[in-house]
Amino acid sequence: MAIRFTALVLPLFFCHWFSSNVNPLVFALESGKDDPSALSKKASEMINLKHYDEALGVLNAALEIDPNHSESHRQRAFVLRHKCRYDESEKDYKKYLELKPKSSSAEKEYSQLIQAKNALHSAHSHFDSSDYSKVLEYIDKIVLVFSPSCIKAKLLKVRALLELKDYSSVISETGFILKQDEDNLEALLIRGRAYYYLSDHDVALRHFQKGLRLDPEHSELKKAYFGLKNLLKKTKSAEDNASKGKLRLAVEDYKSALQMDPNHTAFNVNLYLELCKVLVKLGRGKEAVSSCNEALEIDGELLEALSQRGEAKLLVEDWEGAVQDLKEAAQKSPQDMSIREALMRAEKALKLSKRKDWYKILGISKTSSVAEIKKAYKKLALQWHPDKNQDNREEAENKFREIAAAYEVLGDEDKRVRYDRGEDLDETGMGGGGGGFHGGGFPGGGFHGGGFPGGQQYTFHFEGGFPGGGGGFPGGGGFEFNF
Repeated sequence: MAIRFTALVLPLFFCHWFSSNVNPLVFALESGKDDPSALSKKASEMINLKHYDEALGVLNAALEIDPNHSESHRQRAFVLRHKCRYDESEKDYKKYLELKPKSSSAEKEYSQLIQAKNALHSAHSHFDSSDYSKVLEYIDKIVLVFSPSCIKAKLLKVRALLELKDYSSVISETGFILKQDEDNLEALLIRGRAYYYLSDHDVALRHFQKGLRLDPEHSELKKAYFGLKNLLKKTKSAEDNASKGKLRLAVEDYKSALQMDPNHTAFNVNLYLELCKVLVKLGRGKEAVSSCNEALEIDGELLEALSQRGEAKLLVEDWEGAVQDLKEAAQKSPQDMSIREALMRAEKALKLSKRKDWYKILGISKTSSVAEIKKAYKKLALQWHPDKNQDNREEAENKFREIAAAYEVLGDEDKRVRYDRGEDLDETGMGGGGGGFHGGGFPGGGFHGGGFPGGQQYTFHFEGGFPGGGGGFPGGGGFEFNF
């Protein structure tokens, strides 16, 4: 058992010790192994163990002893092809075929070399033209098939995966590269960026820091490291200002953070959401809707962005849009009472938006006094009296009814209070109709014995009677307007 263990372990130990401590050429000469065939055999053992760098050193030593040792040329060509050092590999294959011109297997290997070399060139061209899927196709199906130890191809592959936003694959592939070479700066940079775009900022910083310890002046690592530090600093400032009620400063900080890297969607979705929330608090509805739209564009399932957009739409009086957003949010989170309360407000606002705006019809504000309401009513009633608008009588009749209905509500203190509270006066039997002048006709006593509101007496006489049914304004004798 011990003999078997020794037979298995010692070659591995020897190769590791050899690669770490001894120059292959020195080893070959000092140990008296000046036989290129013996060195070629040793290189073959190393190649089988995939110790390509060590094998390359031994083969260099063999060819120093005998520049025409054909098998060493072929082995070195094979190793160089694996490492995608194609021009050097090509020279060795040509030298071998010169020494052994009828080797079909060597010709096949040489053909594979040319395919891999051309494929890597094509992959670079496709990367430059942003056709990243083609890059992966050339590398996976050709380059790494014939050159499985090609670090250049592997790094190009992970760069393409990064552009395709396949961050999990980037992390996996760079992990394999770093197992071969833990100090590979480009692999550290790309892997750090993958973690960055996944918003795992702590791990990203560790990768950038390790690379900078190896090369403090590496421009891309410095840019990545300090860019992330500045982003986190600006975000912290925005959050602090928002929590302290400094909302306008928070808005500026969030906007600045968003400008730092528009492609960092996994992080920006939260920046857009927080910006939307602050803008809602400030009453800047249009900007808030836009910010929440950006968040939902990134993550359509983000419930808080949906509910906040509903709140923002209330601010811009998009009642139907608010109801739609809040109803969808309530369905997704039926236990959230704040969403349900916002939905009730939106539904009430939508309902109110569909009723007539009596203030607008009388051309007054919601703070108008009783005297101002009566004055506006009197002016418009005289302006739109049907007998004074014979050329557009139908329009005048409709306007006249609206004016009367508006005054019926706003001229009555109780009805006005209920209207301002958003109550449906039709449902409570409080009037607000304006559908004709029955019996007493004009509200407030106007145009029927009692005169206009305010105590002044007016007599109206309409030929043929005023349309609208009942006993309103009996006819006969033409139009007569007495003060």
